[in-house]
Amino acid sequence: MAIATRVPLPLPTTLHFKTSLLVLSSTPKNCSTSQGRRRRVVALAATAMADLPRPTVLVTGAGGRTGQIVYKKLKDKADQYAARGLVRTEESKEKIGNADDVFVGDIREAETILPAIQGIDYLIILTSAVPKMKPGFDPTKGGRPEFYFEDGAFPEQVDWIGQKNQIDAAKDAGVKQIVLVGSMGGTNPNHPLNSIGNGNILVWKRKAEQYLADSGVPYTIIRAGGLQDKEGGVRELLVGKDDELLNTETRTIARADVAEVCIQALQYEESKFKAFDLASKPEGTGEPTKDFKALFSQITTRF
Repeated sequence: MAIATRVPLPLPTTLHFKTSLLVLSSTPKNCSTSQGRRRRVVALAATAMADLPRPTVLVTGAGGRTGQIVYKKLKDKADQYAARGLVRTEESKEKIGNADDVFVGDIREAETILPAIQGIDYLIILTSAVPKMKPGFDPTKGGRPEFYFEDGAFPEQVDWIGQKNQIDAAKDAGVKQIVLVGSMGGTNPNHPLNSIGNGNILVWKRKAEQYLADSGVPYTIIRAGGLQDKEGGVRELLVGKDDELLNTETRTIARADVAEVCIQALQYEESKFKAFDLASKPEGTGEPTKDFKALFSQITTRF
């Protein structure tokens, strides 16, 4: 005969379970009774889980091409996360759905982003300075286009000051982790990307990464390879350090895969206090990455 006991659970002050779980000490001879009790256990567990508060995740740069994917993925996981987005303009807010959880602020002005950051648990930074092409370029004549950064929107203002403002505000808010998406190439001060618009963009990104690593907040720094607008989840992902992957044939990655790694990093302790380069094998070679804990466990570099 089965013996049923009720085991009270220790209750954290922030959680509210409606009832304790029923634990069966043995399997009864009556299978239907056993199955009924199991169903009740599952139902009670589901009720308890429903009472758990969802962590709030803010995606900054949510209007960008990669930021939009991260924000949408979080919205699709509404049972796990409460998503927020931060964009710079009302136009960008409209573009991603104009939801109440999308805030408008300027990362270069610290006070404008505080409402978005207040009360969050995690921060995913996807902001970046974006160069503009100088007018008059004719691709039919050959040559390369020239680029420039608008006044006040140079990498120093966006990728350094803007990211520093986000890190400081998130630290003051007591966030549990910051995920920062940067770019490979930062070990080379003469990298071609630094010459675009005389912006030294990788120099300023690297400075913000170092600031985050020194902040004391648990962090994950993802230095992505060349970003591609392709389907995610169908390639084997590769991690590296110190731009070693730039010397291989695997130097690119789908934006959707970067987005997935950002979210997966929130789930595993193995991702914390680590910085790594990220790329992927071509589709059809290797096995698509599914075990993200194992992926993060490969990484040993803190910066």
